[in-house]
Amino acid sequence: MRGFEVAKGYQNIDLPKRSTLRSAGYDIAICEAMTLEPKAIVKAPTGIKAYMQDQEVLMLYPRSSLAMKGLTIPNNVGIIDADYYGNSSNDGAIFVQLYNFSDQPITLEKGERIAQGIFQTYLKATDERPPKHVRAGGFGSTGR
Repeated sequence: MRGFEVAKGYQNIDLPKRSTLRSAGYDIAICEAMTLEPKAIVKAPTGIKAYMQDQEVLMLYPRSSLAMKGLTIPNNVGIIDADYYGNSSNDGAIFVQLYNFSDQPITLEKGERIAQGIFQTYLKATDERPPKHVRAGGFGSTGR
């Protein structure tokens, strides 16, 4: 089982959906209007959270139209781990980092699609000793 839900504290949010029958990515939109100043990086709220199985991840990629607006995702791909959802101190609300590489302020409207999310499975090293750390936090919480 995997999918999307509205995160705590948000209302009237459209859950991500695929645009066509063969689309791999789910279109992800911002949940409030915002203006990005030139050369600025912001965390854009989506109002959603994603649930998935162990050894699955949600990868967030910039929509192809984002660069035409003068924006990109500064780390090129966002990683949403399965344990980001509903841990002890974080509901799992997803934010997408955006970077305005233009020389002008850029305004985005509520509901504007900025990223596409693709669920993927991953492999673990067979000789790995499992980490003992349990996630207890949100954005950037594993930055030890």
